[in-house]
Amino acid sequence: MEAQDLQKLVTVRMPYGKYQGRLLADLPGAYLAWFARKGFPNGELGRLLALMLEIDHNGLSRLLEPLRRRTS
Repeated sequence: MEAQDLQKLVTVRMPYGKYQGRLLADLPGAYLAWFARKGFPNGELGRLLALMLEIDHNGLSRLLEPLRRRTS
């Protein structure tokens, strides 16, 4: 994980698919788990989706709230 990855979760939007346009931090856990089963995309997007899955799975999503306030 890189230092700016958490900030990217609250600023980068899903570029395609059912949840296109939604912030990565707002993707449903079931969708993230689906990617885990099917395979995350290559590159930065896949790395960020895997990170968000770990955050969601461990109940740590609220830790992103201060970052959300900084970007709004």
